[in-house]
Amino acid sequence: MTTAAPDTAPAAPHVPPAAADPAAFKVVPARHPARWAGAAAVLVLVAQFTHGLATNPVWEWRVFGDYVLSETIVQAVWVTLQLTAYATVLGFLLGTVLAFMRLSHSPVLQTVAWTYIWVFRSIPMIVQLVFWFNLSALYERLGIGIPFGPVFWSVDSDSLIGTIGAAVIGLTLHQAAYAAEIVRGGVLSVDSGQREAAAALGIPRLRQIRRIVLPQAMRAILPTAGNEIIGLLKGTSVVYVMAIGELFYQVQVVYGRNGRVIPLLLVATAWYVLLTSLLSVAQYYVERRYARGADRTPPPTPLQRARRFLRDLRAAAARREAPVTAPHLGGESR
Repeated sequence: MTTAAPDTAPAAPHVPPAAADPAAFKVVPARHPARWAGAAAVLVLVAQFTHGLATNPVWEWRVFGDYVLSETIVQAVWVTLQLTAYATVLGFLLGTVLAFMRLSHSPVLQTVAWTYIWVFRSIPMIVQLVFWFNLSALYERLGIGIPFGPVFWSVDSDSLIGTIGAAVIGLTLHQAAYAAEIVRGGVLSVDSGQREAAAALGIPRLRQIRRIVLPQAMRAILPTAGNEIIGLLKGTSVVYVMAIGELFYQVQVVYGRNGRVIPLLLVATAWYVLLTSLLSVAQYYVERRYARGADRTPPPTPLQRARRFLRDLRAAAARREAPVTAPHLGGESR
């Protein structure tokens, strides 16, 4: 007589009802106490600083308002912008030439360019400005003629260069040394295959540089070049040693007369912040333009974001003001 074997199949594991239904889980947001504490501390510091700006009488906001748009200060700002523009254009033109000299296969051009960059990056800007300001002590007259031979035409150094000219020369030569390395780095970032393909197509070398290499190198050049131009804008304050009426020099002259040092320094700070902000905005849009070939869908600009935000607000307001209609019930009464 045989007996049936007991059913030994393993029992199904017990699954809690909460685990079987994902909707039954209780979702708890992650807590970041350190982040909130840090944000609170920063907000307290910002509030204290803002309160001090508004209530501390030493700032003398009335004096600030009297001088920030005065004719003397505005003219000084114009001189600062002129020095920055001249040194930027001439410095980057000379720097581009030096960059391609360093990239040349000629050892003479490489050595001369490297030596120039080494010398002008080693000497502080203020030393260079004082040197060019006293150029007439070294060369009383400058002329044109045959090298190591007779001079056909000459002029007095002071009358030819002048104070502004000496400042522009000093700023330009100093800026060119840094611009050369910026341009050289941007050119080296372009794939060498681009130049090889252009050479295989028979494109002249100058056109390769102008139409192929430099447009692609601009993406690497612009961020650093923008920082360098902003640094040059603030660096023009060094020319106060030459008694040129730029922004910082005029601020010094004014507070030397009336003794209001803090509000006048605040005037210079406000103008430098404004000019730097404008340069930063220009840099953003120039970088965006040269990024068109790489970014198919560039992110929206701040102005585009603002327009989209206003458009969304108007759409939301229109939806709230739209009349609510009763839903249509299908079917006919019989």
